[in-house]
Amino acid sequence: MYFRSFYGIPNRFHAADGTPVNAVRGFIDTIARLINEFQPDEVVACWDFDWRPAFRVALVPTYKSHRLAAADQTEIEEEIPDDLAVQAPIMAAVLEAIGITRIGADGFEADDVISQLARDHNGPVDIISGDRDLFQLVTETGPVRVIYTSKGMNNLQFATDDWLLTKYGVPGNLYADMAILRGDASDGLPGVAGVGEKTAVTLVQRFGGIAAILAAADNPDASMSPAVRRNILAAREYIAAADPAVRLLHPVPIPDHDASLPTRPKHGARLVELVDKYDLESPVNRLLQALD
Repeated sequence: MYFRSFYGIPNRFHAADGTPVNAVRGFIDTIARLINEFQPDEVVACWDFDWRPAFRVALVPTYKSHRLAAADQTEIEEEIPDDLAVQAPIMAAVLEAIGITRIGADGFEADDVISQLARDHNGPVDIISGDRDLFQLVTETGPVRVIYTSKGMNNLQFATDDWLLTKYGVPGNLYADMAILRGDASDGLPGVAGVGEKTAVTLVQRFGGIAAILAAADNPDASMSPAVRRNILAAREYIAAADPAVRLLHPVPIPDHDASLPTRPKHGARLVELVDKYDLESPVNRLLQALD
């Protein structure tokens, strides 16, 4: 979300010391807008404490390797614009001062944290994201939906089971199975050679999840074309590795927290200090009004 704010807000906003704050302002305004529009009882900002977890790299070595900052691909830092990297700690500090819960977990991505919180919560969950990986969390009952931001905050899309069936041809509980076969270039997941999204959807619709598709590939009487059968069987090792890498089912240690919306800033003096230092009066006031 703060990447979206960084690229969506002109880079003309700076603190007195020259620090860029366009992403900070956009991020704060986005939270205020979402609170106003959806009136949640609780809000959690989920953070990447590890954007490229070792367990996923061990399973699929190409996982996010194209996003590494170093040309020799040996560094583990993500390539982030300098003007954005300097703003992430400011955003975290503002959330802390206001009292909006921010959660991450060592060794896990924000997606994993979101998944654990959604599984733990007894009631409706709205996930705000432009990340399609989270579609696998959508449930018909519960319910869990993704408020999808890929077309911007002025054109939010509501990813429910019906929406996923219309757009992709699969429900939320089978989205990961389709994604394993299709792959995802943005995450460095090659998918099964010769199997694009259309074929992946057809396989899921016809046979069900990955286990059923592999069983059909092993069965010469199953209604699967010879070429697709060969491709699936040739990729068996990749599928076995990609499956746990793609699915957001890993148990994540979530710290004790109170996600209820604050009625007043948790650390008022600290918030005043941040507002003054980074010229954030207008967006912070809008957020405080939303919380009111």
